[in-house]
Amino acid sequence: MTQRAEHTTVMDRLAIDDLVTGYAIAVDDGDWTAYRALFVPEGRVDYRSAGGIAGSVTVVADWLAEMMRRFPVRQHLIVNRRIGIELRDGGAPGDTATVQADYLNPMHLAGPHDAPTGTAADLHGTRAGANTGAAAAPNYTCAGRYAFAARRAPEGWRLSEVVVHEKWRQLVPARS
Repeated sequence: MTQRAEHTTVMDRLAIDDLVTGYAIAVDDGDWTAYRALFVPEGRVDYRSAGGIAGSVTVVADWLAEMMRRFPVRQHLIVNRRIGIELRDGGAPGDTATVQADYLNPMHLAGPHDAPTGTAADLHGTRAGANTGAAAAPNYTCAGRYAFAARRAPEGWRLSEVVVHEKWRQLVPARS
């Protein structure tokens, strides 16, 4: 492999890592426009193992926008990222990649004092009195592994598929 190919591979790996981070931030912030922009137009998402749906990125983003209103506080932690970039003949990086990554996702279920509107301000607790103290403690946590597929697009690396493989979840009842 040439020094130029090695440089390109490193830059691609950083861009793909940033794509996965962008995914987590978009979901946690409820930024469904940013979420859609992370995907190629024909992108697919499958959340069925976590009790969700599978479908086009547009259908799933609309579903997420409604579902995540139930969780005004959420924070994806995506770790142990294993990035594999397709190689062309001669060892140069290709235009498709896979990422296997574990996730831990603590969330807070909306309660009577939460008004989940799904705006970034609400999700970050910048509304007066929102999501502070013990009320923001996670009472729902899920974890598992993502399988991301990505490809090089004119605007950079984009997700072509996301599949969630949930391994466990825990619901802690709210205190009285």
